[in-house]
Amino acid sequence: MPSQPAPGDPLSYQLKSALPFPNVAIDVFTAQEWELLVRLPGRVIVAATHTGRPGRSVREGLAGLDAMAAGRAFDSDLVRAVVAAVYAERLPSVPSRPARDLLDECRDAVRVLGDRADPADSAAYRQWVQSIAARVCTGGRGPAVGQLGPGDRRFLADLGHALGMV
Repeated sequence: MPSQPAPGDPLSYQLKSALPFPNVAIDVFTAQEWELLVRLPGRVIVAATHTGRPGRSVREGLAGLDAMAAGRAFDSDLVRAVVAAVYAERLPSVPSRPARDLLDECRDAVRVLGDRADPADSAAYRQWVQSIAARVCTGGRGPAVGQLGPGDRRFLADLGHALGMV
């Protein structure tokens, strides 16, 4: 029988062998930290579709997914590795954490990135997550922040603060 990875190993879900980004050291993250980084963009899409104007549609959600996929072209191995993990749907088997406030999760991600990631990768990841939210809030119509309602502007400002972008 093949040997099993150690519990808590962030690469126990076999992404390491499939990871086409040899410069990103995802093994510096614990399983919980990696799960946070991989799940956060999706949580941002969900939160952004429920903020601002009522009646957000599939269009806004698809704009968020498109922005998430755009991370494949980022000049950051970390962002591209996170996108690959999202699309591979390979996350470590860790006990589910209780639902928490999205902004707290963003602040946790900033701490994790500050402790373990290259500063350029940290900045790229945070900017990418913010851009996902902006695409949802604008419905994929581009940078029309001046046309956003107060709820969307507040959400994007709060998210930017939590991500350390301001």
